[in-house]
Amino acid sequence: MKFGILATGPMAQTFTDTLAKMPEAELYAVASRNLDKAIAFKEKNNFEKAYGSYLELVEDPNVEIVYIVTPQNTHYELMKMCIEHKKPVLCEKAFTINAKQAKEIKKIANDNKVFLAEALWPRYMPSRKIINDVIASGIIGKPKVLTGNLSYIIYMNKRIVDRSLGGGALLDVGVYGLNFALMHFGEDIVKIDSSCQFTDTGVDGQESITLHYRNGSIAVLTHGIYSRSDRKGIIWGDKGYIVIENINNPSSIDAYDCNDKLIKHYDIPKQISGYEYEIQECINCVKEGKIEADSLPLNDSITLMEIMDKVRNIWGLKYPEEE
Repeated sequence: MKFGILATGPMAQTFTDTLAKMPEAELYAVASRNLDKAIAFKEKNNFEKAYGSYLELVEDPNVEIVYIVTPQNTHYELMKMCIEHKKPVLCEKAFTINAKQAKEIKKIANDNKVFLAEALWPRYMPSRKIINDVIASGIIGKPKVLTGNLSYIIYMNKRIVDRSLGGGALLDVGVYGLNFALMHFGEDIVKIDSSCQFTDTGVDGQESITLHYRNGSIAVLTHGIYSRSDRKGIIWGDKGYIVIENINNPSSIDAYDCNDKLIKHYDIPKQISGYEYEIQECINCVKEGKIEADSLPLNDSITLMEIMDKVRNIWGLKYPEEE
C-alpha cells in the first residue's frame, strides 16, 4: 500500500524506518511546506515522490493512505483535506485540539466513508492485551490504584511551548498517561482533579491528574516537559502489583506480591519500533473497506479528547482556536 507522509520531522523518520521493513507498505510520497526538506527526506529514504505542499501530495492519485505527523493545531484541517480527497488517514496524537474538532472530523469521515484513525500506538500493541489479561487473571487481586508518568526534557522545542501550535505537556505526553488509564481502568470516571505549572508562554509545563472511578479505584498521572521520568506504570491490587516499564511503549511487565517478591515476568514480543502494529491494522482496515480502526474507534479518540478538555478547563487553558 502506497503511503504518503505529511511532514519530515523525527517521528516521520521513525515511521518511515518502520514502513521500510514492512512488506505490505510502500514508501511512495513525502510532503513538506519546504520543498528542499521534502526532497532531502525523499532521497534519504528512497521515496518515489517529494512535494512542496501537503495539498499536492493529497491530490496525487497514487497515494493510498496518508500519515499526518504535523503539529496538533494543523491536524483537523489536514485530516479534512485528506478525507475530502477520499484518502484514508492515520493521524498522530493528539488527534485534534479539542473534542469539538474530533467529533466534527469523525462526522466528515463517516459521511465520506473514508478510513480515519488516530496513531496512538499503545492502543494497537500486543502489550495492551497482555496487561489486561494479567489484571483479569487475578494475580494481583482486585486492582484499586493505577499510577503512570511520562516526562521528557523537551521544553526547548518551540512547538512544545507554543500555545498557537497546541503546545503543552498534556497534548504531547499527557495523552499517553490518560490513555494508559483508559486502556486498563476504563472510562467510567466520576470526578477529575488536576493541577499544573504553566510555562512562561502560557501552556502546561508539568501536571498531575487524578481520575476517580465509580467503582472506587483511582488513577494518578503525572506528565512534564522539564525532566526525564522513569515512565513506569504501576497497577496496585490487594494481592500485589504490576510494574510496566514505559507506558507509551511497554518493554517489560512484572507482577509482584505484597512482600515485593517477583511472582511472574511477562515477555513483550519483539518489534520493529512499535509503530508497525498501527500501520498493519490500518492497512488491513483499508483493504477490508472499514472506516475506523478496531483497536481505536473514533469514539474512543473523542472520549480521550473530552477528558483532556475537562482537565484544561480546570486549569483555565484555552488555545487560540477556542477563544
